[in-house]
Amino acid sequence: MDRLIGLLIAAPLLGSAVLLSGPLFRARAPEGAVPEDAVPGDGRAAPAGPLARGGPWIGTLLAAASFAIAVVLFADMLSRAGDRRTLHAHLFSWVPVGGFRADVAFQLDQLSMTFVLLITGVGTLIHLYSVGYMEHDERRVRFFGYLNLFLAAMLLLVLADNYLLLYVGWEGVGLASYLLIGFWQHKPSAATAAKKAFLVNRVGDMGLSIAVMLMFTTFGTFAFAPVLGHATQASEGRLTTLGLLLLLAACGKSAQVPLQSWLGDAMEGPTPVSALIHAATMVTAGVYLITRSGAVFDAAPDAQTAVVTVGAVTLLFGAIVGCAKDDIKKALAGSTMSQIGYMILAAGLGPLGYVFAIMHLVTHGFFKAGLFLGAGSVMHGMNDEVDMRRYGGLRSSMPITFVTFGLGYLAIIGFPGLSGFFSKDKIIEAAFGRGGTEGWILGGAALLGAAITAYYMTRVMVLTFFGEKRWQPDAAGNLPQPHEAPRTMTIPMIVLAIGSVFAGGLFSIDDAFVKWLEPVTGHEEGHSPVGTLTITVATLVVLVVGAALAWSQYGRGPVPVTAPAGSLPVRVARRDLLQDDVNHVVFVRGGGRLTRALATVDRSVIDGIVVGTAAAFGGLSARMRTLQNGYARSYAVSMFGGAAVLIAATLLMRAV
Repeated sequence: MDRLIGLLIAAPLLGSAVLLSGPLFRARAPEGAVPEDAVPGDGRAAPAGPLARGGPWIGTLLAAASFAIAVVLFADMLSRAGDRRTLHAHLFSWVPVGGFRADVAFQLDQLSMTFVLLITGVGTLIHLYSVGYMEHDERRVRFFGYLNLFLAAMLLLVLADNYLLLYVGWEGVGLASYLLIGFWQHKPSAATAAKKAFLVNRVGDMGLSIAVMLMFTTFGTFAFAPVLGHATQASEGRLTTLGLLLLLAACGKSAQVPLQSWLGDAMEGPTPVSALIHAATMVTAGVYLITRSGAVFDAAPDAQTAVVTVGAVTLLFGAIVGCAKDDIKKALAGSTMSQIGYMILAAGLGPLGYVFAIMHLVTHGFFKAGLFLGAGSVMHGMNDEVDMRRYGGLRSSMPITFVTFGLGYLAIIGFPGLSGFFSKDKIIEAAFGRGGTEGWILGGAALLGAAITAYYMTRVMVLTFFGEKRWQPDAAGNLPQPHEAPRTMTIPMIVLAIGSVFAGGLFSIDDAFVKWLEPVTGHEEGHSPVGTLTITVATLVVLVVGAALAWSQYGRGPVPVTAPAGSLPVRVARRDLLQDDVNHVVFVRGGGRLTRALATVDRSVIDGIVVGTAAAFGGLSARMRTLQNGYARSYAVSMFGGAAVLIAATLLMRAV
């Protein structure tokens, strides 16, 4: 079975290589376009490749093949005893140099298996959805090549058995996300968003690269088993540094404070990209990294405190931003930031929360991917309009989208019986279980986040599907004619909606998910100052309050098509709580001032020393040159003067 692990990655990697290979799958370019290799002005049009129509289906089938292999491996894993479920596959020695050894080897255990099923399963559904969504895009084959590349990189990330190979997958995910976010690079906003995501993630990636180096200098290896198995043998200071570097990496990939600014702009990519990268897979990479490195954080309490702090701050930050967005995808982006914050918070709780962080990650993969695909369906029927203030009354025109989106909405707010109810409530309970003042603060933040989630998601639901029709003509003057999406789009939405309803309940039967992950992550029961029933009741109360407030504000009267100016806090929230302003002041302006200061130091001090030294020697040489004038009488006078000085000095010394 271990031989099948490599095929998980090989299938989408093959699809990417084939689909990006060139003319065979090239779609016909728009009128007036020329081939990529054409000389300007030669008048050649880009011809369609013989398999251009089948390219998207090839990418989808290879993603499905990877999922099928994952299912086979999962069934085999279930048939094994708990202590025999980990599989290892060694392909080859990558860099064997003296004491430095890096292998291309894979590890498949319960944690990585969970991610593999999520990545390949949801990824396949999003591929299928993209067949319909990207049907009229001339570059759709390339798009599917990028999707396959992303799947391969993400699978490499979660299957690697050492941190160096994980870093390769980490960077591959960054590359694929850059290509997908900026896929419509003819739009300046998309090109800018791709660059922003790439640069912000590089900051986090520096943390991971330094952490990998620190691991090697500390443990002499990158492999998970020796690093995590001997973590307690390192000093607490070294482990704290290592934990903070890993947290920095997680903040970049998972859009956590302070590296969260790229996520909202990344919505400029095609909607399937938002569903795949920013809901189910890429943004969860940070959660995987922290959970996988649990032994490091368990031995470094300060680093663990930093993790829970980042999670608590981000879950509130993202929720507040989500309240202020009229762009449906950006509202969901704020929601993603917030929900990942819940996962990071849970992961920072150590054995109290590792299992629940991953459980919420999986349920979130279902309902958030479904919500993004539902948003794409709405845009598909509304001439690509994203402003929810220009929607309204769409439930009758798009019944399948309405039902599937509605189930995702109920799941994310934690409606009783749906997936989010089981996973998010467990995180809130674990936060209170931390105990002491810290437990009350973290639990209170998680409860407040649940109330705000109910508010902004109800706002999204009401503005989109209820109330009066506020449809406006597009730039070409065409009034939208909302209609249901094709089956290639609605089928994935239905499947994800089913997962949104039932996944959490299935995981909770006899604590199945806890027992599944416990051999890898460990698990401890917290000592909450309040009972489970009390927490559940409190969560339902804040849910009702948040939803009722949103309904009273947006569902009981007319909604202006143009957003009112609002108070100062509202304006600040609309500007993403000034995250870009802060970055501009601190890094752009601050960096500019630092550069100018360094340039001044360079000109005044560094260049001054160099130029001054040269000038001093130049002046000295000019004066010395006057002694070499070529006249014999001058030399004779110099010799006579020197002799006189020597004689006088000699007589003086004898006299003394």
